[in-house]
Amino acid sequence: MSRLVCVSNRISVPRRGAAPGGLAVGVLAALQHTGGMWFGWSGETTAKPDPEPEVSARGNVRFATIDLDPTDFDAYYNGYCNSTLWPLFHYFAARFHHDQRQYEAYMRVNEQFARQLLKLLKPGDAVWVHDYQLISVGRYLRELGFSGRIGFFLHIPFPHLQVLQMLPNYTQLVRDLCQYDLLGFQTDDDLRSFVSCLEVPEGFRLPSTGTVQAWGRTVRLGVYPIGIEVDEVANEARTTIGQETVQRMIASLQGRKLIIGVDRLDYSKGLTQRFAAFEEFLERYPDKQGKVTFLQIAPLSRSDVLAYSEIRQALEQAAGRLNGRFAEADWTPIRYLNRNFARATLMGFLRASQVALVTPVRDGMNLVAKEFVAAQDPEDPGVLILSPLAGAARELSGALQVNPYDTPGLALAIQTALQMPLEERRTRYRQMLAAVHRHDIHNWYSTFVLDLTGERLEGAPRVNDPPYRPPEGGQRARAAANTRAYKYMD
Repeated sequence: MSRLVCVSNRISVPRRGAAPGGLAVGVLAALQHTGGMWFGWSGETTAKPDPEPEVSARGNVRFATIDLDPTDFDAYYNGYCNSTLWPLFHYFAARFHHDQRQYEAYMRVNEQFARQLLKLLKPGDAVWVHDYQLISVGRYLRELGFSGRIGFFLHIPFPHLQVLQMLPNYTQLVRDLCQYDLLGFQTDDDLRSFVSCLEVPEGFRLPSTGTVQAWGRTVRLGVYPIGIEVDEVANEARTTIGQETVQRMIASLQGRKLIIGVDRLDYSKGLTQRFAAFEEFLERYPDKQGKVTFLQIAPLSRSDVLAYSEIRQALEQAAGRLNGRFAEADWTPIRYLNRNFARATLMGFLRASQVALVTPVRDGMNLVAKEFVAAQDPEDPGVLILSPLAGAARELSGALQVNPYDTPGLALAIQTALQMPLEERRTRYRQMLAAVHRHDIHNWYSTFVLDLTGERLEGAPRVNDPPYRPPEGGQRARAAANTRAYKYMD
């Protein structure tokens, strides 16, 4: 069996009580099943980085880290990654900024990752590179002489050519992506967007669905929707509903229904639109004033990037204005918290909620939507309100799907969710739970590793679906009908 070597910008050594993000959950699940190594940045910057990676071990997983030069890191991460690639890949053209020096720093860091990683690689290793920060690592590994299998998975959306062309160096990034043996995307839309970018450069052809020949290489393409550890989430939710922190939160509601949002603080999550929709909900349905509480948890992220400090200020102002307008002496409509909670506590919060708002304006997948489903009480499940602009919307047709920019529609969806009969809630929940099980975290990594290496993981779950499935018109029609159905209910 090939040794699996995962590469990402940051690594996440398991810590009790921590709430890792989607990438960390997936990578750890894969490595803990297969054994192998996780390679990435240490989180430290120094003017003279150590020439050798630092390696440690936890169980059957080795963790290897490198430090980065502070100047390069700032230009690479705060600059090119989060001021150039992130807004462009999420279709935020107004927030897009390009600086050639930052692009050069991005390439230097990618080259450093490849050079340091090569010191640890062994013959037969299969390398799995993750996400937009490290697009060019594969190309540098090839240039340094590594001939083994290399795969790449993009955790965020991939933009269509008409958007990507805003990037002066886009052709180089597309060419670099073609240095991998396997390219994985969250959705069919992302895969098609990548293919659209191959229709301009010379020297390519599409011989068949699922592979592309470009710049002298054959690259396999696949759709691998990332999932969650369903049983673990369900068990945590059942257990921690009785936890002191969760019980204090429930008691503080004083019998009111709970609407919840859990998002990293980011302009792609649709938080300003969500706050506006909740305000309209209170305006349009005054009988619900004092009857519901909206808990929005949004831990801070990327505070060094101006766009993130701006969104934080906008949300604080919106929450303050709304609470000032509607609050009573014993009721605060919005509880807006910029802090982290232990993962288990979050699962308890999700189980205690009657409605979840997962309304990003663009998202690769969004695992909170899947965690909410898994955390629910099957006998009395809550309702998921989900943006169709999240990758999870392709699977979770049992959610109320509404465009986050449709403020009246989102307000009406909240009202519909709060009034939804128990049998309808159970029916929608069962559909979504089946989908979450079908594309769980084990299916995600075992399918990708099988397609990358040709080796089925020993004891891995059955692969449920082929990697590339063009969407059926009927599925899209049903999702659209589901969206329309509640818009005209009163």
